Amino acid sequence: MRPDPLILAFDTSAAHCAAALLRGDRVLAARDEAMDKGQAERLMPMLEEMLAGAGLGWRDLDAVAAGTGPGNFTGVRLSVAAARGLALSLGIPAVGVTALEAAGFGLPRPVLAALDARRGGVYLQLFGPDDAPPAVLADLGALPAWAFEASAVAGDGADRTAALIRRPVARQPVPRAVAMAHLAAGQLAATHSAIPRPAPVYLRAADAAPPRDPPPELLT
Repeated sequence: MRPDPLILAFDTSAAHCAAALLRGDRVLAARDEAMDKGQAERLMPMLEEMLAGAGLGWRDLDAVAAGTGPGNFTGVRLSVAAARGLALSLGIPAVGVTALEAAGFGLPRPVLAALDARRGGVYLQLFGPDDAPPAVLADLGALPAWAFEASAVAGDGADRTAALIRRPVARQPVPRAVAMAHLAAGQLAATHSAIPRPAPVYLRAADAAPPRDPPPELLT
């Protein structure tokens, strides 16, 4: 791995299609297009446009990074599948980065990352000097005790959460995809072994459930 690897990070776990191209500490390109649907059709063209705009191609990449959630089930699967496919075809590492890690990136610790999970819920993770508690899906009316250890709250669910625990809101210094690219670079630099393939982070059961009725018998 080069000392200034070229990393392409992307995320479709929320109502957007976001991506960033990072070489070393320098952001070559970044996009964040709001969309409730259509990420599957938009992601690869967006990535190709970003590479072309920087005068680069797929074979110039040293690694890819994918947002692994928590968030929209379909969006999370899209990012993870795209990263795995690109890594396999290009022969480069794929790094998974959670949206909670990205929300807390570059902020003074301890910081509570809070993402809107809808239905009165919030995805939470506390990042401090020690190992962070695992990410959880919490009810806004019953936040875990460790949430109150934070000195600030960040993320798209920060406003409501900060009001409940009476902490200030910390605004993320860089866009989510840029944060993911930096975090992936840190993971790559910190390890000399193979990095596990990105895997979806699901904190809530899927909305869709298998049918309760038994399948019809097949006549032979």
